[in-house]
Amino acid sequence: MRKTSLRRVSTASDVSGAVTRTADAEADLPERQALPKKRAGRLASAGVIMEAATELFLRKGYSGTSMDEIAALAGVSKQTVYTHFTDKERLFTDLVLRNTERVDEFVDALTLLLQGSDDLETALSELARRYITSVIQPQVLQLRRLVIAEAGQFPELARSYYERVPERVLATLASRLQDLADRGLLHLDDPRLAANHFVGLILWMPLDSAMFCGDDESLTATGLERLADAGVRVFLAAYGEPPPAGR
Repeated sequence: MRKTSLRRVSTASDVSGAVTRTADAEADLPERQALPKKRAGRLASAGVIMEAATELFLRKGYSGTSMDEIAALAGVSKQTVYTHFTDKERLFTDLVLRNTERVDEFVDALTLLLQGSDDLETALSELARRYITSVIQPQVLQLRRLVIAEAGQFPELARSYYERVPERVLATLASRLQDLADRGLLHLDDPRLAANHFVGLILWMPLDSAMFCGDDESLTATGLERLADAGVRVFLAAYGEPPPAGR
């Protein structure tokens, strides 16, 4: 099976101070340089606060987590936490929405794998394996449980998470499946329904088990790949190119 790899692109931001040209300004340089460092420290503390909040929210839930605990785990003052996040609700919202950005890479992979592929079973199997392993991860599952558990208190946040992650994947997949149908590689009348069938065949069993039983660690990579490959075979049996007439 031919694998398609994606390049991970990392970004970094630099904080630099201004340098003056006059003799008087040079005398004040140490004090002036302290300002950019202070800004850099504030930026760094925001990341530490978010990491601490993520750990606590995922472990204890929204109601069970306090801003005092977040500050203590982050090693910053409570006032520093409020400098970055106006309240716990804002911190929780930012945490959830920030995690939705992870779907960008998978959506790009989905498009690349299915765009222009002639070996449909190989491409779909690779996609299914990537999909199942990207979802069946401890932190991803914990976040999903958290969003569902707090959906009653934060309905708009839960809706935003759904639209930015599962819904976006389904819409992209439906579009790519329609492209394959236009090329004669699949036969389908409703690409959105076909996309739901594909996702269901891949994820229903391991996701339900992990969400309800919390035994995601017992799902091995080999077992997940077996489920992905089996799901693709069933999908192609239903939607694959029909045999020539008379056969």
